[in-house]
Amino acid sequence: MKTLVFIRHGQSVWNSLNLFTGWVDVDLSEQGVKEAQEAGRKIKEAGILFDVAYTSYLKRAIKTSHYVLEESDQLSTPEFKSWRLNERHYGALQGLNKTETAEKYGADQVQLWRRSYDTLPPLLDPSSPESSTHDPKYRYLDKRAIPEGENLKVTLERALPFWNDHIAPSLLKDDVVLVAAHGNSLRALAKHIENISDDDIMALEIPTGQPLVYELNDDLSVAKKYYL
Repeated sequence: MKTLVFIRHGQSVWNSLNLFTGWVDVDLSEQGVKEAQEAGRKIKEAGILFDVAYTSYLKRAIKTSHYVLEESDQLSTPEFKSWRLNERHYGALQGLNKTETAEKYGADQVQLWRRSYDTLPPLLDPSSPESSTHDPKYRYLDKRAIPEGENLKVTLERALPFWNDHIAPSLLKDDVVLVAAHGNSLRALAKHIENISDDDIMALEIPTGQPLVYELNDDLSVAKKYYL
């Protein structure tokens, strides 16, 4: 049996303020740090020993990975970062309050932007100073690859090459794998792993700071799934 652990980063500062975050590189809140540390303790209690850890370019996921590995006495675990594991880009919604946005555009529209598989949010103007094309973290990335807004479908298309080229090969050679990432990048990968339909994926929510364990068969199909 092959073991894969997903963990959505602990609560971020913008999570606590109910803001759309996306690719904005906000830090963990105090509660988020505690969630990540508690996740590490649960992993240690479960006796899960990682061979490799993967995370995004965003500090809330990176720090979550570090807290998890520290609390489970596994800081020596090799860790690899990829922009392909970044949160879904929320376009022009980034930085807006979710409740106020629902009041302005209607709750149904905002729910579509947040949960629909293939509905794009309002796109960010590429010339905007808020565009990630200006972020030095992505200076070695072809600017045409940097999104100005994504739905879950596009997020999956962006994340899937990393799954195919890195995560899946690690699992196939029997590595125990940690992926510390984000609500939507993990939802996208979960859709692929579990073969969830476009409609049913709308109902999937991955809570912050709770280790989600997949026990996978040799063909990487799901044998068992549970939270610690």
